[in-house]
Amino acid sequence: MYHDLGLVKDFDINPITLKRWLLCIHDNYRNNSFHNFRHCFCVTQMMYSMIHLCSLQEKFTQVDILILMTAAVCHDLDHPGYNNMYQINARTELAVRYNDISPLENHHCAVAFNIFSQADCNMFSHFDPDTFKQIRQGTITLILATDMARHGEILDSFKQKVDIFDFTDEEHLTCLKMVLIKCCDISNEVRPMEVAEPWVDCLLEEYFMQSDREKAEGLPVAPFMDREKVTKPTAQIGFIKFVLIPMFETVMKLFPQIEELMVQPLRESRDRYEELKQIDDAMNEVQKKKTENLTVKKKK
Repeated sequence: MYHDLGLVKDFDINPITLKRWLLCIHDNYRNNSFHNFRHCFCVTQMMYSMIHLCSLQEKFTQVDILILMTAAVCHDLDHPGYNNMYQINARTELAVRYNDISPLENHHCAVAFNIFSQADCNMFSHFDPDTFKQIRQGTITLILATDMARHGEILDSFKQKVDIFDFTDEEHLTCLKMVLIKCCDISNEVRPMEVAEPWVDCLLEEYFMQSDREKAEGLPVAPFMDREKVTKPTAQIGFIKFVLIPMFETVMKLFPQIEELMVQPLRESRDRYEELKQIDDAMNEVQKKKTENLTVKKKK
């Protein structure tokens, strides 16, 4: 993807260093069920797709394209498999280090630039200081934007700009880049069902592992992570309806071409999970009646 977008050629990146960097990235993702190197790849590949689909190379400089791709690759480095809420409530080392402010995202950034500080993995070693500073700042801004606690704030900011969007305004461009990485980060449901659905299982597995640990440690448990309260359809319906579709539809105002390939699949996924929920509800109702009948019979 780096080669195909012309980044290697335009920035005279050493292909061997690029490969070494990517291998080092691979080694710095943990074997979590969801937040692993495969998730990093999916997010990066979705970014690559959006760059093509929205013809972003006509709108952004190549430095910006390099930032979008690099932030996508690095955005979950060394994720421990437990979210910010857990870090903060359990007062982990990360939460203490980053004063409860996006502990994970700050950590992902730190790990990313620690890797770049190793000479054999630094594909930016020959960049002039100003360009490196721009790439560093841009990458950090985008990775920090992936904290879902900031979702409302970032989307609202973009909504205010989208109808009067100015591609020459640096603030507008930064806001768009933040929304783009957010879209890619949570884009699994855009993909075909047979690809998307196993990812839901992976995510729930990670959530349940966290909530089990929270219960064991006497920490607060988020209802959407509790194995006793969550089913696949209930987990997905709200997320697709209230997070994914509104965000992608806002981006669609700027790039109508995403409707068919990205927004439509989201609507279909929402409809499918709503049907599944109806089936689940009906089954539960039948089960409930059976139990009630048995209880009545026993009493007789």
